[in-house]
Amino acid sequence: MTIDLGLTHIALPVTDLDCSIQFYAVYAQMQVIHHRIDAETGVAVVWLSDRTRPFVIVLIQTSSVQSVLSPLAHLGVGCQSREVIDALCDKAKQEGFLLQAPKDSGYPIGYWAFLRDPDGHTLELSYGQEIGLTVEQTP
Repeated sequence: MTIDLGLTHIALPVTDLDCSIQFYAVYAQMQVIHHRIDAETGVAVVWLSDRTRPFVIVLIQTSSVQSVLSPLAHLGVGCQSREVIDALCDKAKQEGFLLQAPKDSGYPIGYWAFLRDPDGHTLELSYGQEIGLTVEQTP
């Protein structure tokens, strides 16, 4: 029997599950890998994954969101290029999701921007942070 070890997920309350699923599909290339109605509470729950690692965002339907991940507390997604970030930020600006325009902060922070999801949680798009490479190279 295989069991999960280490950091596996973050759970976020959301008021409109479909809007949040769409937001994370577009801006973080995530897809639903699990969907259920909780038997005890009747609450809808989905797991989203970008399928690059065994980590998910758990979205939990709720009537209101009391606390959110604010800019300093955020989810971070590595992107393929600065151009991808620019294109996503152009779209986010049009849709009212852009919180912080792209900025180059040099190494190790890289090129990054902040978006706000439909419930106010912050998603960082970045290029050049090398977090995955640092983890792999650290003994």
